[in-house]
This record gives sequence, C-alpha cells and structure tokens, in this order.
Amino acid sequence: EPEDFDLFWQQSLHQVRSFPMQPLFEPAQEPLDLVEVLDVTFPGYAGQPIKGWLLLPKNRTGALPCVVEYIGYGGGRGLPMEWLSWANAGFAHFVMDTRGQGSAFRQGDTPDPEIDGSNPQYPGFMTRGVLNPQTYYYRRVFMDAIRAVEAAKTHPAVDASRVALTGSSQGGGITLAVAGLLPDIKVAMPDVPFLCHFERATQLVNSQPYQEIVNFCKVHREKVEQVFNTLTYFDGVNFAARAKATALFSAGLMDETCPPSTVFAAYNHYAGMKQIRVYPYNQHE
Repeated sequence: EPEDFDLFWQQSLHQVRSFPMQPLFEPAQEPLDLVEVLDVTFPGYAGQPIKGWLLLPKNRTGALPCVVEYIGYGGGRGLPMEWLSWANAGFAHFVMDTRGQGSAFRQGDTPDPEIDGSNPQYPGFMTRGVLNPQTYYYRRVFMDAIRAVEAAKTHPAVDASRVALTGSSQGGGITLAVAGLLPDIKVAMPDVPFLCHFERATQLVNSQPYQEIVNFCKVHREKVEQVFNTLTYFDGVNFAARAKATALFSAGLMDETCPPSTVFAAYNHYAGMKQIRVYPYNQHE
C-alpha cells in the first residue's frame, strides 16, 4: 500500500463532507402491500446528486437496522420490485445507484459528470482517470458510497447505530472500501468481491472487467507502473486491513471474473471478525 494511503482517504472524506448532507426522500408509488419505497437523492462526491432507493417494511415499530447495498459492475439501481428481500425480512434497505453505470443490467439514473484531468480510457470504467488517484473513477464512487451510508442514517426509520453493508462483485469491492473507511459499521458482507489485488487479477484472467486494465496497459506500455500505483489506493486488500465490522465473505473457486485468490487476499488481510463461504463448483454467481 502507498505510504499516504490513510492521508489520501482522510482528505477525500474531509472534502466530501464539506457539502451538507441533506438527502431528499420522496415517496414512490409502487403497487406493494408490505413495503414502503422512497426515491432518494443525496449529495455524493463534490456534492453531486446520487440516486438510490430506501425500502422499508410498512408494518414496523421503531427504528430498524439498515442494510446498505452496492451494485455489481455495469448495473444501476433498477426498479424497486427487484429489491424486496431485505425489507420483507424486517430491515431497512438502502440501494445506491452507481454513477455512470446502469446500462449493462438494471437501469441507472445517476450520471458521472465530466471532471478535469480525465485521461484517455479503455471502454468501461476501470481506467477512467486511472493515471492519478485524485481523478480515478472509483474515488468518486467510494465517496458516493460513504455518503449513501450517511444519508441512510438520517432517516427516522433507520437505527443509525446498526448498519450493515453488502454487495456482489463490484458491490463487494465497494463494501470493503466503506467498511475500511467507516469504523462504526457493524456488519460487512462482500459477495465474490471485485477490486481486490488488481495486479494479480490482471495476470490471472483475461475476462472483463479486469481486461480493461490489461488492454489499457497493452497500449500505454510506459504507464504500467503509474496505473498500478493509482490502483493501490483502491485495492480491497488495503481497505480490508483497516475494517473492523464482522464480515461474511464468499468465493467461487471456478470464478473467472473475480479470481478466488484475490478474494482470499482480502479475506486474509481482513482485520475484523470474519468467516468465508467457499463454493468449489461456482463461478461468478
């Protein structure tokens, strides 16, 4: 990890928190008897508006523990009908839209405004701004994700002292980042997490999305060291070493998208209480 890893993220948190947290919760008219749906807009990176859903069981008494969920690569928040499990189990459920994504599966509603300093990129998100940690795409996403937790905590139906994080693939990588940056998170559930041990992943598999980094480095041969220097600031292994939430990981031993050894790297460095479910015959489900 880089020597200024903690300083980089402390400064990023300070910047994003300089914008007031004033989320907007608007009732969404959905044909659901058991679940209340709120269409959320909250200030993310640079105060930019980020969308989300907050789903609540209608039959509730008092504040509820909240599951904040992050979405896999290319997907958006989709429709409320796609997110009914946690609310029907009695939890508040906050689903964060991912900026610029939401066209590969599940529609998204949050743009990624153009910023200064963006370099040419291989199609996708993995190399957007990758030549500088300050401009890298996932800096914005991780700050959005921090603010999603802080937005969820403001709602009166949420018990701010009991927040869990979850997500699959990219969502699992975001889960690790937020767990490493917010010490009061109680539970983290990274499911086959992406964004871990980048360099090993790019040397093991030729599948997307890691292949985006490979193709960028294939063209920009003189910038390989610069690319992986940036990525060390965003590696789930480094966030895992700082996370204290009780964690449940998963890994599929036939996963060709997020190689299991990269998941194990994050798991082995995870600082809090932890357990992992390993599925020998599963791929990237």
